[in-house]
Amino acid sequence: MPPRNSLRRFLAATTGVLVVAATAACAAEPSPEVAVRNFLLNWQEGDYEAAARHTDGDGAAVAEALRQAHDQLDLAALRLSLRPIEMAGDTATAEFGAEVDLGIGDPVWRYTGTIPLHRTSGGWAIAWSPAVIHPELEEGERLAVTYDVPDRGQIYDRNGTALVEETEVTAFGVRPAEMADMTEGINSLAELLGEDPEPLLNRVRSAPPEEFQPLVLKRTQDVSDALLGDVARIPGVETEERKMPLNPERAAGVVGEVAGTAEHKVSNRVSGPYQAGDTVGLNGLQSSFQQRLAGTATTRIVTLDAAGEETGVLETWTGVESGSLTTTLDSAVQEAAEAALATIEGTAYLVAVDAGSGEILAVAGQPAGTANDGAFTKQYRPGEAFTIVSAAAMLGGGEVTTDTTAVCERETKVGDRTFTTPNGSGLLGTPDLRTNFAYSCTTAFAELAESLDAADLAESAQRFGIGQPWQLPVPAFPGEFAAEGGAGAVAAAAVGADGVTVSPLGMALVAGAVADGHWHAPRLVDGTETEVDSIAVDPEVLESLRELMLASVQQGSAATLNIDYVNPVHGQTGTVRQEIDGAEQAVQWFVGYRGRVAFAVVVETEPSYTYQFAVNSALAFLQSLPDGYVSAAGAETEEGDA
Repeated sequence: MPPRNSLRRFLAATTGVLVVAATAACAAEPSPEVAVRNFLLNWQEGDYEAAARHTDGDGAAVAEALRQAHDQLDLAALRLSLRPIEMAGDTATAEFGAEVDLGIGDPVWRYTGTIPLHRTSGGWAIAWSPAVIHPELEEGERLAVTYDVPDRGQIYDRNGTALVEETEVTAFGVRPAEMADMTEGINSLAELLGEDPEPLLNRVRSAPPEEFQPLVLKRTQDVSDALLGDVARIPGVETEERKMPLNPERAAGVVGEVAGTAEHKVSNRVSGPYQAGDTVGLNGLQSSFQQRLAGTATTRIVTLDAAGEETGVLETWTGVESGSLTTTLDSAVQEAAEAALATIEGTAYLVAVDAGSGEILAVAGQPAGTANDGAFTKQYRPGEAFTIVSAAAMLGGGEVTTDTTAVCERETKVGDRTFTTPNGSGLLGTPDLRTNFAYSCTTAFAELAESLDAADLAESAQRFGIGQPWQLPVPAFPGEFAAEGGAGAVAAAAVGADGVTVSPLGMALVAGAVADGHWHAPRLVDGTETEVDSIAVDPEVLESLRELMLASVQQGSAATLNIDYVNPVHGQTGTVRQEIDGAEQAVQWFVGYRGRVAFAVVVETEPSYTYQFAVNSALAFLQSLPDGYVSAAGAETEEGDA
């Protein structure tokens, strides 16, 4: 239905302006203009009894007809303007312009009316009939507003699979003609449903009295027999069973929710000019593409006879059909991502992207639900997973190679900062960069960071997309690098302990950059283009980075993922302590890729836990992907591949 505002606007008498096309009046000859002008002013101001005194009709009946016309259209405001008057002896005809404001978001109805007059012993009087209100309104007819509402559009994955399930809902509504007392009945219904009655009344007042008007939608499974019984006792209140695409079947945090599902009510959850009974996206893609998915209703001003049958159409505003939305998500990948996190009791996220394009394949969060969009928005420190970026800076500087050695001690101090390894132990001997990377050795990378300055590291972060100004149609955090200070601050940033914040999506894109050789801005909706250009990874360091990430899986901290030598997994782990919601948490990472599927897993755990939640969730994800799904990086994909 079209947007409306439950806070109605009323035109006060002091603000009403009647525009009069003045005609010359002879002192000896009274003009019908006086009667018409006063009638229109009184009508516009809502003083219907005063307006009726300028007609030859029964005063009470005329006043009631004008009042009902206002209520039948549920007017927000009325503006009337007098136009030239034609006289013919003892009769006259006046034209007037009407601007009928049906409410914020609804159209303004403009029409030209005519007022017949005749001379009486007391002056000029309006010859009353319903046609004075509108030329096509006849005796025994009333006005009403009808809406032809398009069905809400569907959201699909990249292969045309629906992401929103058809949900059985119960529509609570009324048949106005059968209500003994409209205000009392609506108030009773609103109280039972926990709704604000005013938006419901606004909807019903202007509706055809014989037609069922849906006001509140609730999932049928959440509607009790007791509630149905209480509702059935209110005269004129009815319920209907329907099916609508409301609840996300997959990727809930991205798809979003629609008002009308259990415990989500339009009147108290949705800001803005929407009418009771509308389906309104509250968040995610359902909110961002509300207009496309909901369309707009075709609105008509109609006349009805005493039986409620439509007798004529006075005005039509053609609405916009609803449309569907195709995303880059892949249901097979999404299902694997959600299954991989299903056993996590705390907070966790998994984001997978197509390394060759930046298209988002899967977005999973734990706890699952439409309120959890942290896969795109949560701001984490990346820990040693950031050594992908800092290693690229070191290798590009020329002073460090994969063979460069550095002692991996349990603890070290650089500048004014002290660093420890995640597992509280070091490595024997003097490992090379390959080995230190493979085991995510914090202290070694902190020492090696002396070859860098903050500008070097900031440039490398930008080349991997951190802080780039990309945007999605839903909230997302592109990351931020803000390391400033001496050697200690640079070392802390190099190991992702401070000075850099990222989202799970941002780190999936980092892995994708190594897999493809180019960083690509993310895309979520088919047909949309990003304004941020792709960025090439330094070709002189690319193979070395891939070698480091392969070593992490084949011999290091992610050895659990060493499952395929033909198309092996590449990646890096990380663990960092971070205060989240007032409590210190250990944030575990796995960031990597296999073929064209690049992904990041992040899990919040108790600092005392040593179990590799992120790595094992990554394993579950890869094992859940369909056979043959992952193709070789950079190769053409076969049917069914990402």
